[in-house]
Amino acid sequence: MRLLHTSDWHLGRSFHRVNMLDAQATFIAHLVATARERSVDAVVVSGDVYDRAVPPLAAVELYDDALHRLAELGVPTVMISGNHDSARRLGVGAGLIGRAGIHLRTEPARSGEPIVLPDAHGDVAFYGLPYLEPALVKDEFGVAKAGHEQVLAAAMDRVRADLAGRPAGTRSVVLAHAFVTGGAPSDSERDITVGGVSAVPSGVFDGADYVALGHLHGSQVISDRVRYSGSPLPYSFSEADHRKSMWLIDLDAGGAVTAERLDCPVPRPLVRLRGDLEDLLDDPDLARHEESWVEVTLTDAIRPDDPMARLADRFPHTLSLLFDPRRTDDEEPDASYAERLKGRDDHEIAEDFVTHVRGAGPDESERALLRAAFDAVRADDVVREVAR
Repeated sequence: MRLLHTSDWHLGRSFHRVNMLDAQATFIAHLVATARERSVDAVVVSGDVYDRAVPPLAAVELYDDALHRLAELGVPTVMISGNHDSARRLGVGAGLIGRAGIHLRTEPARSGEPIVLPDAHGDVAFYGLPYLEPALVKDEFGVAKAGHEQVLAAAMDRVRADLAGRPAGTRSVVLAHAFVTGGAPSDSERDITVGGVSAVPSGVFDGADYVALGHLHGSQVISDRVRYSGSPLPYSFSEADHRKSMWLIDLDAGGAVTAERLDCPVPRPLVRLRGDLEDLLDDPDLARHEESWVEVTLTDAIRPDDPMARLADRFPHTLSLLFDPRRTDDEEPDASYAERLKGRDDHEIAEDFVTHVRGAGPDESERALLRAAFDAVRADDVVREVAR
């Protein structure tokens, strides 16, 4: 059986205020075309279909279009809810939608109830484990401790129990939305830590022929049988080195896995640049990044004037600007900001603050402005005191 494994669509999400809906629509078209051209037997979507519990209307319309296109193609789809989705909203109409070959698994109680799809070698049982928030599902699974490992282990116990009652040779695919030990996170995933622990060992999924994971946005191989597809589009600059893709998985008659990584269309490459402003503007080697989405960290000791506009002249798709100024020779590298303020009066603290955030102290006209401001505040305090 041939599977197309994807996850973390995050429909409705933007990228640093850039609307990604067109890019998401392009991905959906790519997904459907790939399923058709590569003769896919089933599509699996491992959670975070939407970016938030109540998605914008345009995102709902795109989701609806995706379901119709997959149904028209005749390719069964198995989909679970992730930690960004509202499981109840995503699961509305699941029974009716299932008749069209789109199988939604959003209820933790149904973790042990598979969707069974046949191929030439027998049955493949697809078990959908939606995102399991430990505090909300611990009673359902009868676990004493509300932790990710405990609830996922209990859900997998149900999977293994159901699988044991099926005909010999039945192969299994598990969809799960979780942080599995060995995976590398990025800045764009929502934290799911509970009790200081968010990761679960991959051994929790023992017994499954293939585990299609969602949650982490980088495509990753935990083991031959346990993989993250990653998000099809970037949602933070921490993903600048990601190769956005899906997994094309072939399960043979004995459940052995063969995997091929298929690239997804991305509107623009991402790049992180670092250096002094003039160097970044003049460096000819950076010409290749002029059409990329750019995050810049400026290291100028003194913050330059109007840096964003100047950067945008060369890199028109600059979306993020950070500052990490070089320290001057007279700074104490290990001194905290609070320590540097000790013994200073209000005016000196204000000057020190300007130096701290800009990289250089105020000039004489700025000092005069600060003095005038403090004098006005003190005068106002005196007037209020007299009025009492």
